[in-house]
Amino acid sequence: MSGGLVALLDDIATLAKAAAASVDDVAAGAAKASAKAAGVIIDDTAVTPQYVQGLSPARELPVIARIAKGSLINKLLIILPLALLLSWLAPWSLPILLIVGGSYLCFEGAEKLLHKLHLLPHHGPEHGEGDDAGAATSEEFEKKIVASAVRTDLILSAEIMLIALADLTGSSSSMRVAVLIAVALAMTFFVYGVVAILVKMDDFGLHLVARGGKRAAMGERIVRVMPKVFSVIGAIGTLAMLWVGGHIIILSLHDLGFDWLHHVVETAMHAVEAAGGAAMWLVETALSGVFGILWGSVLAFLWVSVQRLRHSKAPTEARGSAH
Repeated sequence: MSGGLVALLDDIATLAKAAAASVDDVAAGAAKASAKAAGVIIDDTAVTPQYVQGLSPARELPVIARIAKGSLINKLLIILPLALLLSWLAPWSLPILLIVGGSYLCFEGAEKLLHKLHLLPHHGPEHGEGDDAGAATSEEFEKKIVASAVRTDLILSAEIMLIALADLTGSSSSMRVAVLIAVALAMTFFVYGVVAILVKMDDFGLHLVARGGKRAAMGERIVRVMPKVFSVIGAIGTLAMLWVGGHIIILSLHDLGFDWLHHVVETAMHAVEAAGGAAMWLVETALSGVFGILWGSVLAFLWVSVQRLRHSKAPTEARGSAH
């Protein structure tokens, strides 16, 4: 009897060790995949606070919570099943999808950079700001904000999940599912947790000012510095989009057999190999960023040209229909 109990306890200990090892593997895989998606994550964190600008402070956190819920639905119920289905039925399509996603990141980053440099014309109001927001009820306005944010999140979340999936090509199906679920949960809670903290820092600073005393000076500093914090996050997000987008495209083209860009990067990295890993990473990052700027600028100018062509055709078609 005692021998059976000892054997049972030994089996339980073995299972516990195996479970712990699996959890460690999932955590390690999720951390590695999340690190590769850092540029998208930073941009997601930088973009989201813009959606709650203009809302009353009491509604900021509820709206962020609704966007976070939509983000989880995007990742777990839409992107995850489709990504896994593609990885099983058409694994050859993943590099192509990553090139499309990487091109989108390069386009977004380059467009922001070109706007800052006044090399591209600015668009009209974003996120529905030009719509009759004042005439709509606050609930309808919030629904529009959440819907717009969740649509943008769908693209960014797809990038995060595809980057994570591309790093799991040699893993079992169960490991892929576990790591992708872990990435979806961790990234959603991280991004929207950070966004919630950033958005409420102004209110926290004002609260300290209202209390007076020594804390008032700290509150004033917080209120004064937060716009600069958002500017820095936005700049980092733009640079990260260009670097990550360029990096994704170069690696995905390499996977498809188009090696010349990858060969240029590898050659440059080997040239500074003696200076250490940090120098190699800087060279790789810089070259990926330069490619991201160039490719993204081409796409941005093409997009502007298409938009101008559409606008120039619209009055002509209107005059034609009037006759």
